[in-house]
Amino acid sequence: MRVAITAPLKRVRQTMDFLPQLALDIRLGSGVSFEGFYPGANEQALTVVRELAAGRGEPFLYLHGAAGLGKSHLLQAACQAAARDGAAVAYLPLSEAAQWSPEVLDGLESLSLVAIDDLQCVADKPEWQEALFHLYNRLRDASARLLVAADRRPAELGLALPDLVSRLQWGLVLRLEDLDDQQKLEGLRFRARCRGFELPQETAQYLLAHYPRQLGTLFGLLDRLDEASLMAQRRLTIPFVKKALETAE
Repeated sequence: MRVAITAPLKRVRQTMDFLPQLALDIRLGSGVSFEGFYPGANEQALTVVRELAAGRGEPFLYLHGAAGLGKSHLLQAACQAAARDGAAVAYLPLSEAAQWSPEVLDGLESLSLVAIDDLQCVADKPEWQEALFHLYNRLRDASARLLVAADRRPAELGLALPDLVSRLQWGLVLRLEDLDDQQKLEGLRFRARCRGFELPQETAQYLLAHYPRQLGTLFGLLDRLDEASLMAQRRLTIPFVKKALETAE
């Protein structure tokens, strides 16, 4: 899904003569959904984001936590779900902010749901912080929904604009928790079932023991292994996994 973000220039806005939409090449991950999110210790976050996407509950939500816990997945799943219900949405990963002007935020208050990811990436960009501050105010006035994600709490981001920090704390602030080893094993097998196959328990344990334990990294390995097994018409046994990953390296 391409996300089109309206970005009218200020002089154009004053005449109410809007520019065409600026279509940023941002695509939501294929197959990203709430049903494909393994919550583990983060059931509350999943529930709250679902409610926000449906237009219920807290309209402003800030998620934070380490990389690989599923923040981007939840933001994109919210956009997918809201769009299926007919809502106008925008997903904006600020990890790509260097390619854009802060003017891409102009006009977003006309949408039903705005999801802003990787907020920490503009911690050293005052012009973006100023634009985000004004966006918060416009979204509140428009009764729009806002979902934000970053790797730290608002007060820990080192933002230069105190008023933006206060806006970030307007709504609910939730931390995504890391999963324990058993939950990561269950998460790997859950991911496999979502892709339509069963992952043997011993293979899941092997991956957890021999590769980086960040769930996002493990999911990426599993996706590669699934493709390799389909090509070779082989089950994901430990010997096959060893050979497939050694060949890939």
